[in-house]
Amino acid sequence: MSSIPWDDLAEEDGYVKPDYEGGALDEQELFWRDHQEWLQDRGYMLRPRYRPDWVPSWKDKPDVYWLLCEDGQRRTWRSNMDATRISDGVRVLMKCVIKSEHPYEVEIATFLSSEPLAANPQNHCIPIYDVLEVLDDPDKTILVMPLTRGFNRPRFQTVGEAIDFFSQFFEGLQFMHKHHVAHRDCGRMNIMMEGTMYPNGWHPTQDSMKPDFTFYRKNEIYSRTERPPKYYLIDFGISRRYDPAQGPPLEDPINGGDKTVPEHQGRKGIIPCNPFFTDIYYAGNMIRTEFLEVMFLSNSSFQKKNEFNFIADLVRDMVQDDPTQRPTMDQVVVRFETIRKKLSNIKLRSRISPRDESIVMAFFRTLPHIFRSIKYPLQRYPAVPSR
Repeated sequence: MSSIPWDDLAEEDGYVKPDYEGGALDEQELFWRDHQEWLQDRGYMLRPRYRPDWVPSWKDKPDVYWLLCEDGQRRTWRSNMDATRISDGVRVLMKCVIKSEHPYEVEIATFLSSEPLAANPQNHCIPIYDVLEVLDDPDKTILVMPLTRGFNRPRFQTVGEAIDFFSQFFEGLQFMHKHHVAHRDCGRMNIMMEGTMYPNGWHPTQDSMKPDFTFYRKNEIYSRTERPPKYYLIDFGISRRYDPAQGPPLEDPINGGDKTVPEHQGRKGIIPCNPFFTDIYYAGNMIRTEFLEVMFLSNSSFQKKNEFNFIADLVRDMVQDDPTQRPTMDQVVVRFETIRKKLSNIKLRSRISPRDESIVMAFFRTLPHIFRSIKYPLQRYPAVPSR
């Protein structure tokens, strides 16, 4: 049953209590339904679920479970909503920014997406296609951007694919810092990628399925080596842009998705810190948690996965407790390029084994990997994907 207090919502506000159980629009979804016609006039079409004339496909069908229906899938994520650009059929993501809560987000997102910055290949900030001011609520602005998917979905197959990701991620954060913008929340949840591997797209709420909510077959999905994606930094809700003439910035700590930042821990009172140093920690800790198996052996070292021990020393420096001892992003990029040049072609084409992989699964995954390792060089795919 829906938990929405329908009886408490005034009819004059346009809310109607549904006469079906399960799959009802929640309170945040009502915003999108109520603005569907306005968004359509602005050139964006929402899914049938959010149109005023929507009738659930499972209504009067007791044998149909609503959660298995395409129109039973709720909004993409919190304040976000997917849509289709009517003019060309491009699928987009809309983010409703509440300006009183995040007063700098629209400014920073549009700045990073403006020319000449947008044309710079080092820019890995999510492009902003459109900015829509909500006429009936001046505190809300809708940012329209590409529909993307998590950077690690599907999983990486080879070390070379991970190298391409590291390069783009470091390059993107370096680009932001060069333009005096600290992200302040550049953890795993705010790194996305374009969907070049999925030529038929995917459903915005279930990214393993097609837009029509049918399952993909493996032969319908390309690898990162075959169709290299571009990776993007997203969500500038707590980001800040600084004036370099005022010297190194100091900000009160603010927690992002990663709660392990050393300078944010165990403080009596609030001690301002440099947010650029914190970005370095976020970046290093993301790689540590996503690509290295971490088991602290002492205060300065940890056990590493075999596939990525080449980057462990750099990561260790990036996550030092003392922020001032961490390398800058310029130094990270230089050190990483030096590391990258030392990796052999065999290493780059080697398979990444998931940390929880069983012996049986390793056997069945190694056989197709051997086939790909022969096929990709013959097809002239480089060991490190290149767009």
